[in-house]
Amino acid sequence: MQPIFTKFGCNAGACHGKQRGQNGFQLSLLAFDPDFDFDTLIKESRGRRLSPSQPEQSLLLLKPIGAVPHGGGKRLDPNGADFATLRNWVLSGTPRAIANAPKLERISVEPSDAVLGANSQKPLKVIAHYSNGTTREVTRLSQFQSNEAAIAAVNDSGVISTNTITGESAVMARYMNMIAVCTVSMPLANEVPKEVYDKLPRKNLIDEQVWKKLARLRLTPSEPAPDHAFLRRVFIDVIGRAPTADEAKQFLDDPSPNKREALVDQLLAQPDYAEHWANKWADLLRPNPYHVGIKSVLNYDAWIRDAFRKNKPYDQFVRELVSAKGSTWRNGSTNMFRDKRQPEELTTIVSQLFLGIRLECAKCHHHPFEKWAQDDFYSFAAYFSRIGRKGTGISAPISGSEEFVFTGKSGQVLHPGTQKVMEPRPLFGNSPALPPETDPRDILAAWITSRDNSFFAQVMVNRVWTDLMERGLVEPVDDLRASNPPSNGPLLEALAVDFCDNGYDIKKLIRRITTSHVYGLSSVPNDRNSSDTRNYSRHYRQRLRGEVLLDSISQITGTSDTFAAAAPGTRAKELWTVRIESLFLDAFGRPDENQDPPCERTSEPTVVQVLHLMNSENLYSKVTTDSGVAAQLAKTELAPAAVVESLYLSIYSRRPTEVESKTAVALFEAEGAVRRQVIEDLMWALLNTPEFVFKD
Repeated sequence: MQPIFTKFGCNAGACHGKQRGQNGFQLSLLAFDPDFDFDTLIKESRGRRLSPSQPEQSLLLLKPIGAVPHGGGKRLDPNGADFATLRNWVLSGTPRAIANAPKLERISVEPSDAVLGANSQKPLKVIAHYSNGTTREVTRLSQFQSNEAAIAAVNDSGVISTNTITGESAVMARYMNMIAVCTVSMPLANEVPKEVYDKLPRKNLIDEQVWKKLARLRLTPSEPAPDHAFLRRVFIDVIGRAPTADEAKQFLDDPSPNKREALVDQLLAQPDYAEHWANKWADLLRPNPYHVGIKSVLNYDAWIRDAFRKNKPYDQFVRELVSAKGSTWRNGSTNMFRDKRQPEELTTIVSQLFLGIRLECAKCHHHPFEKWAQDDFYSFAAYFSRIGRKGTGISAPISGSEEFVFTGKSGQVLHPGTQKVMEPRPLFGNSPALPPETDPRDILAAWITSRDNSFFAQVMVNRVWTDLMERGLVEPVDDLRASNPPSNGPLLEALAVDFCDNGYDIKKLIRRITTSHVYGLSSVPNDRNSSDTRNYSRHYRQRLRGEVLLDSISQITGTSDTFAAAAPGTRAKELWTVRIESLFLDAFGRPDENQDPPCERTSEPTVVQVLHLMNSENLYSKVTTDSGVAAQLAKTELAPAAVVESLYLSIYSRRPTEVESKTAVALFEAEGAVRRQVIEDLMWALLNTPEFVFKD
């Protein structure tokens, strides 16, 4: 019966599967609790839903065919096979289950991988696999959904239909609470000679996997980015600032064939690397000082930055964080447990940040797009059940006083539905025994960071890849699941293995990506990749982070910013909390630290950002200050062409074209022109262009 309820949406979240049901009738979401559903149908409403004495008058039969008013409308054909199945079950006395019936273990979809032409169709077949080794086709009782319907849509019968748009789509099939996915590829028209792909440069494993994917879709990569674009790109990505004019000149004039690889190594060795990448992780981990106190936030931020300065292996970083104990004033990593105080809160943030698994849905019901149930959520939460805290004040989190995090001797998490005491259990794999003296968090930290746990390495690889390449291999970046497959699965797996093999070294991962030929591609499309937004046939442009933009403006103008609660000379990427006021950073997308779990920043440009740059008094004062670069350039005896070149090198990391140079020089030669004012106007104009605001 339950597959029918699922197929027709009866137990969906918008109908009887919602938390309190619909019109007094509740089913478990997507049939995850058969016992609950059976009791609801048989015992509730005094037998009106199922009438043993008058089976044909049961509401379960009358409502779905529209014989009596039904809020969900007519759902079943009274002459169809599904209605016949329901009717036969009612007439046979509504048996609970067949004795010793095999259990559903998984489903598969055939084909699991399909390459289709434009405007073509392909039927899917869904197979259920049972515990006794038998299989059964369940296509008719399955639901289907495409994540890219514009490329490949799917109807209720499981028939895929392609359009004329090139790309890939993941078509999900769901039967009961099981999911399987078919990957549908729609290549570009016209064959591309194999030699085209064979001749492409292969600097490392990234290039090999990307070229394979492009060949499958008949896409061809863009040309390599010019030196100035690569220079600015890698400076911004690795150390979070634009190159200076001198740094740009040095790189552009260097004839060495390996200068790009050498530049990456130089940047990874700079202190700015740690500040830039620590700032990214602080976005995700930094607590609200109004909740935990200023000193705790400072210590937490310092701990994160110290980890990146020491290039602490990522697995060690996570183990220390998940199992942290001690004073919130002496061990910064303990502040995650000062901020998140309930096992349920910690389950949500730890699973999402370090596994890329969004368990929050399973807190209340079975996850609608995955296998996770409430048992999984609360068994995971049980790892945090013995966390103890002792503060020196009446209310340490609110007062900001010192607090000590320790492992208590007892503690439990109850399943909200059954009130059962949940034992700590990982989401998958083996569940080690827990001696009474063992901290469950130590066991959890070891399981999370185990090499056998592919989620751990893959979600970190995906985060770093997204930061550098603008598009994640999986989007959203922390949502790894079967129904949300990566755009290039073999690449994600290969990079994760490489990350593990290199001791979870984040610098080596960044170097692997930034020294690939793929990373160095131009953002200018060609006639065979202009519509590609997922396969890295070209570099995707990205707006600069607010901190990077502000620090770059300060560097270019020769000024510094003054922030409350920060030492003089502090740069935006060194700020320890988003509570420090900055209209500029707020306009350019600083995260909301009240949001739980934390989400990645968006890089989408907005009208507010454009208007802020154009009208910002702060930017105007930086450009026009007497101690700034514009004023100093005006005092020199440099020719106008040399001044223009200096501005272009510092702002765009390139020399001006002949036309750009002539146009700018003409401003100096105009009647009544004031040298300093021309330089200020030119600097302001260049800072307000997309070429500056975006990473090309």
